[in-house]
Amino acid sequence: MEKRVVITGLGAITPIGNNVEEFWEGIKEGKCGIDKITAFDTSNFKVKLAAELKDYNPENYFEKREAKRLDKFSQYAIIAAREAWKDSNLDKEKENMERVGIILGSGIGGVETIETENRKCVEKGPDRVSPMYIPMAISNMATGNVAIDIGAKGTSIAMVTACATGTHCIGESYRMIKHGYQDVILAGGTEASITPLSVAGFANIKALSKSEDKLRASIPFDKERNGFVMGEGAGIIVLEEYEHAKKRGAKIYAEIVGYGATSDAYHITSPAPNGEGGARAMKLAMEEANVKPEEITYINTHGTSTHLNDACETQAIKTALGEEASKKVMVSSTKGHTGHLLGAAGGIEAIVCSKAVQEGFVPATINYKVSDEECDLDIVPNKGRNQEIKYAMSNSLGFGGHNSSILLKKI
Repeated sequence: MEKRVVITGLGAITPIGNNVEEFWEGIKEGKCGIDKITAFDTSNFKVKLAAELKDYNPENYFEKREAKRLDKFSQYAIIAAREAWKDSNLDKEKENMERVGIILGSGIGGVETIETENRKCVEKGPDRVSPMYIPMAISNMATGNVAIDIGAKGTSIAMVTACATGTHCIGESYRMIKHGYQDVILAGGTEASITPLSVAGFANIKALSKSEDKLRASIPFDKERNGFVMGEGAGIIVLEEYEHAKKRGAKIYAEIVGYGATSDAYHITSPAPNGEGGARAMKLAMEEANVKPEEITYINTHGTSTHLNDACETQAIKTALGEEASKKVMVSSTKGHTGHLLGAAGGIEAIVCSKAVQEGFVPATINYKVSDEECDLDIVPNKGRNQEIKYAMSNSLGFGGHNSSILLKKI
C-alpha cells in the first residue's frame, strides 16, 4: 500500500539568512544576497560577484577542532539538518532511528579542501597533504556527517546530479517513504563552491555573469540576463510518512504528491531543444499526483539567468502545462535573491515552496526590468503576491541533462 509523504521540518543556511525564518523573510522582502566576492582576491578574475553567506563563523556551530575537520559543505549540511530536525520536533529517544534516513547531495563536494591540499602537495610535497583530505573532500561526507550528528541509522545516500541534486534527493526520499522503506528522511542539498577554481571554471565555460552591478547580475527571465551568480549554503527538509507524523501530532508544511526525473540525453551543458526533458519531468510529477495542469498555482523555476536555461524552461512549462494553463500559472525564480546554489538549489527552493504553500505567498523574480518575448510567462516581477496555493511545483535542471520536478500540495 502506497503511503502519503509530508514535510514536517525545514532547515537552511543561505546568502539571505542563516536560518529558515531569516531566509523566508528575505524572500518575502525581495532581499538580494549578491555582492562582491570576499572569499578570495578577484583581481585577475572576470567574475567579481557571488552570493556568499553573511556573518558566518563556524565556531558559532562547532568546536574549533571539529570545524577544522569539516569542509564547509559538510558544515552547512549539519547546520541545516540540525535546524530541520529541531523544527520537526522529532525525538531520538522515541524514534526507531533505523527507520530514519539521510539523502543529501552536493554538486561539487569539498572543493575548497581539494584546492587547499593540492597547493600543499605541489608546493610542499605529498607528505604535507592532510590525512583528513579525503574524509573532508569526498562528496558523500555531508550525508555521512549528518547521519552521525543526528544519529540516523537508516538509508544513507549521497546523490550527485549537478544543479538537479537537491530536488533529486527530495524526490527519491519521497519515493522511499511512499513505498514503505523508511518513516523519516532528511533530504536536500549543500554547496560551498565559491572558490577560485570553481569560479574560474564556471566563468570559462561562460556560465557566470560578469556584471559588477549586484542588482543586474542574477536576473532570471530578463532579456539582459547573461549568466548565473554562484551561491553557497544548504537547504534540508524532513520528509515523513503521513500517519507517522499525524500520530505524534507533528506540524505539517505541505504534502509531496509527485516527482518526475528525466534525462535529456543530449549535451553535457546545454538543455535539450525546447526544454523537452524538463517538460517530461514536470508531466511525470503531475501524472504521479493525478493533478491537472490548470490546478497548479505556482512554479518555482530553475531560472538560472542564463539565456538558454530560461528560454528552454519557458518552453518546457508551455509543453508540460499546455498553452492555456501556462498563461495562468504564476512562475518565479528566487535565484535573484540567493544566486545559484548548484546542488543545494533544489533544497532551498523546496523550502520556498513549502513556505509559499503554507502561507499563501508567491515569491517574486526580483531585479526584473526588461521583458523577453522568449520568456512570456507570468514571472511575478519584483513584488510577491498574496495568493492561496493549492499546488506548487519546484524544478531543478543540471549539467549532464538531469531534470527533476517535485509537486507539493497544501494540506
